[in-house]
Amino acid sequence: MLILAALAVAALIVSLPAGAATQRLALVIGNSAYETGPLANPVNDAADMAASLTRMGFTVILKKNANLEAMEEAIENFGGRLKRGGVGLFYYAGHGIQAGGTNYLIPVGAKIKKESDLRYRAVDAGRILDEMQNAENGMNIVILDACRDNPFNRSFRSATRGLSIISAAPKGTFLTYSTSPGNVAADGRGRNSPYTEALLRHMGTPGLPIEHVFKRVRQDLAARTGGRQIPWELSSLSGDFYFRGGPEASVEAPPADNSVAAAALEEERRKLAEERERLRKEDEERRKLAEERERLRKETELAEARRKIEEERKKLEEERQRLASLPKPDPAGGARHIASMNAKVTAVKLFESPYTAPPKEQRSYRTSFSRTNTRYVVWELNLSFPAQGQRKDFAVEHIWFNPHGTEIFRSVFNGYVLGDWTWSYHNTGYGWREVSNTTWIAGRYRVDLYVDGVKIASEFFTMY
Repeated sequence: MLILAALAVAALIVSLPAGAATQRLALVIGNSAYETGPLANPVNDAADMAASLTRMGFTVILKKNANLEAMEEAIENFGGRLKRGGVGLFYYAGHGIQAGGTNYLIPVGAKIKKESDLRYRAVDAGRILDEMQNAENGMNIVILDACRDNPFNRSFRSATRGLSIISAAPKGTFLTYSTSPGNVAADGRGRNSPYTEALLRHMGTPGLPIEHVFKRVRQDLAARTGGRQIPWELSSLSGDFYFRGGPEASVEAPPADNSVAAAALEEERRKLAEERERLRKEDEERRKLAEERERLRKETELAEARRKIEEERKKLEEERQRLASLPKPDPAGGARHIASMNAKVTAVKLFESPYTAPPKEQRSYRTSFSRTNTRYVVWELNLSFPAQGQRKDFAVEHIWFNPHGTEIFRSVFNGYVLGDWTWSYHNTGYGWREVSNTTWIAGRYRVDLYVDGVKIASEFFTMY
């Protein structure tokens, strides 16, 4: 990214004939907001340079993040006003590119895809010098702080690092680069680039000639960058120039037109206030966006938590239904002991079966049955007896109730225990056939089971 930086030299006092006009006019441009290779410091550099020049008596034209049309219009206006004479200053901070031996200043919003686009979508730095030469104002200062790497290098064939030497400049011109030709300069991590920071520090020294100002800038940068960035100057000046004061002045001479300088300073203050307000609003907007992102994040996490809870709920419901379909080892509503037999009820189970019940290991115990075809709902009863050594007769009775609570079937089975049996089981049931028997309607049925007149179970099942 190459950044051409501009002319930032404040109130220069020129050795001019007594009574000559001493207009001081500066055009300051800082471009940062590039789509390709955005820069941090140029707008700050331009704003600080404009304020410094205004304090030293310059009338400043300040442009921030200027597109091609704004830059060309400002340069043309600058050239026209220079014809009144005096000192002309041009300062540029932003991307600058050398291609085919020509230096180009890159406007904000420039769509540059190939090297030939530069001639039509960028500003030839030579145009600044042409405007100065046409004005014939006698003294000009051009400062370019734009020697960073080219952000479009991959699509260029002849582009090289840094800027090239401008060989044709009007008489009475002082031209300075932020680094030596063909090299690149740092953008800096603070508010200003290292070059502009050093220039702002030394240009306000009273009674210091312009050549000495830039010598001190060069010394500062050489020390700060370990000799990697060395500013470069070209000069055709024939007189002495001072940013502030001269050999006879111990303080800065006031500008010829204090009202103009005051108005320019007030305008700059207004612009800076607007810039601060804009930045404040941007910070506020960023804060609101961050809060909105945090809110959406929390909502997303909450939605995810709800989804997981719903999944768990469904799993629990499926498990509940599965458990409900399993045989119940201790059905509700029945006694656990039959005194007449001195027997204990250990299990009562319900299963669906064809006419002939399958072996125990093949039975499917559940409480929900289909009415299709001829089927039976069968009870399996397990009783535990003490060893008695004799026969013991008992009766098993079961009663079926339909979903309306009406008894629809009653059956009695006579069984017995013989010898030393310690347990026995018996199964019996009631069958249905949907086509011929309309007793079996869909709904919830109840079955009560008795052994020797003792109710041992009252179970429900669903017919569908």
